[in-house]
Amino acid sequence: MSHPTFNRRRFLQGIGASAALVSSGWAPHVLGGPPRKIGVALLGLGGYSTHQLAPALQLTQHCELRGIVTGSPEKVPQWQERYGIKDANVYSYENLHTIADNPDIDVVYVVTPPSLHKKYSVIAANAGKHVWCEKPMAMDEAECQAIIDACRKNKVKLSIGYRMHHEPNTQTVMRFAEEKPFGAIETVSSAAAYSGGENRSNDNWRMQRKMGGGAMYDMGVYALNGSRYAVGKEPLAVSARYEITHPDVFKYTDSTTHFTLEFPDEVVSECMTSFVKPGNYLRVNCAEGSYHLEPMSSYNGVQGAASDGRKLDKPIANQQARQMDDDSLSILQDKPVMVPGEEGLRDIRIVQAIFESAENDSKRIAL
Repeated sequence: MSHPTFNRRRFLQGIGASAALVSSGWAPHVLGGPPRKIGVALLGLGGYSTHQLAPALQLTQHCELRGIVTGSPEKVPQWQERYGIKDANVYSYENLHTIADNPDIDVVYVVTPPSLHKKYSVIAANAGKHVWCEKPMAMDEAECQAIIDACRKNKVKLSIGYRMHHEPNTQTVMRFAEEKPFGAIETVSSAAAYSGGENRSNDNWRMQRKMGGGAMYDMGVYALNGSRYAVGKEPLAVSARYEITHPDVFKYTDSTTHFTLEFPDEVVSECMTSFVKPGNYLRVNCAEGSYHLEPMSSYNGVQGAASDGRKLDKPIANQQARQMDDDSLSILQDKPVMVPGEEGLRDIRIVQAIFESAENDSKRIAL
C-alpha cells in the first residue's frame, strides 16, 4: 500500500505545478482540453533537419513541426507528404518575413550553414517569432550580438542548439563542476573529431571557412564548450595550432586544430578537433579522482564513469527531442532558456581567438 502522506504531497505538488502551467498559458489535459504545443518551422532542410530534427519532432511532447523554410522548392512536396505541412506554412528565404502573419508558427529553428545564421535569425525575430539557432551560433561576436539584440528588441526567446546541455550524463558533469566530489579540478582534455572529412568536395559548405565550415567551427565547439562546462569557469587565455593534413583537399579551412585553454586556478584543458582523425571524449582529472564521458557528443550512447566506480550512463530516448521540449517549455512557462545566446557568443569569442593564435605561431591570446 502506498503511503498516504506521500500521495497527498505529490498531489499538492501536481496542483501547484498545474497552476503554474495554466498561468503561463499551457493547460494540460487534466484541466480541460489538449495542451498547447509550440509550432516549429525548420529553416534549412539539409541533413540535420532531415535526419535528426524532423524525426525528433515526431517524438516531442510540447512542440510539433508545422512549417518549413527552404530555398529548394523541389523538397517541398516530399516534406508536405511526410509531415502533413500545410501550403500556408511553406516559406522561401525571400518571403520569410511574412511568417509574422502566421499564428501556427511560434518558433523558427535556423539550421543553415553558420554564415547565414545571423541573417535569418534576425528576420525571424523581427517577425515576432522565437528563435532556435543551431551551433555554432554565428561567424563572429558581432553577428552573435546582432541576433541577441534582435531577439531582445522583439521580446522573443533565443536558444542555441547545444543539445549536450540537455543530455543527462552531461548534466552530471556540469553538476560535478559545482559540487567537486573528487576535489579540485586539475586538468581537462576533450576531443570532438571524426575521420573521413577528406572525402568531401571543396564546394561542400563544411569545407569553406567563410561559410562556417572547418573542424573548429563545426566540431570544435563541442570540445570547447565541454571544457567550459566541465571546469565551470571561463578560460583566461588560449593558444592553438593547426595540424596540416590533406592540403590538396582542405584549401579553405582547417582539417585538424589543437588548442589549449587556461582557466583560473591553473586548470588547463587540452583539446582537439578534426575532420580526418577520430576523437570523442571529455576527461576530467581532479585532486582526489577523475571522471569522463566517452563518447561525449554522439547523438546517442553518451556515457562515462568516475574513479569511485559510479557510472554516468543515464539513458535518453532522443537528444534533439529533449532539447526542443526543454526549449518549448521555456516559452510555454515563460522561463529562461537553458542555452541562451550569450552562451553561444562566449564560444564564438574564443573560437576567434583560437584562429588568431593558430595563424600566429600558437601565440597566447588573453581572453
